[in-house]
Amino acid sequence: GDPQKQMLASIYSVYQKKLEKALALDFGDLIMKSVELLQAYPELKNKYQERFKYILVDEYQDTNRAQYMLVKILAARHQNLCVVGDDDQSIYSWRGADIRNILDFEKDYQSVKIVKLEQNYRSTTSILNAAWSLVKNNEVRKEKKLWTSKESETPVEAEQLSNELEEAQWVAERIVALKEEENLPLSKFAVFYRTNAQSRALEDAL
Repeated sequence: GDPQKQMLASIYSVYQKKLEKALALDFGDLIMKSVELLQAYPELKNKYQERFKYILVDEYQDTNRAQYMLVKILAARHQNLCVVGDDDQSIYSWRGADIRNILDFEKDYQSVKIVKLEQNYRSTTSILNAAWSLVKNNEVRKEKKLWTSKESETPVEAEQLSNELEEAQWVAERIVALKEEENLPLSKFAVFYRTNAQSRALEDAL
């Protein structure tokens, strides 16, 4: 009943027909079509199930339906599947990642053994505590709590700003203030950002 979804579905249908006519595949098709082939041809499925006796999947919380199906088909015979992931780090639902893949893993593989890697070697206590105050509110999650031996009295600061230009300006001003307050060289500062698209605003502000 959603007009936008109906429009997207019709566009997708036309797009798929054009790909088929051109004998072409897009990136998503590389996996989806592989799944369809394995489902349609048992001898092909048997061949690859035998070839891949041990399978390891990293960042399993970010897998989509097609990736999930491919792994499930390939691992069906030997059941030697190891997945690594953290449901609290699932941030790609907007591009098709399905959190159920990791949350329901034990239902798919009955003899599963879970190993929790809860020690964090990179972050300080203040960073982990700030992260925990957020992720503990996730409605559906696996029970765990990260810990670290890196103590820190420095609090995590959060700032809400209107856009990327304000954000970049705030970062630059914060660096200048800290540099003067603590008499630090600029080589002691680093700026981390999530995507390359954020770099230009930061470069300009700095």
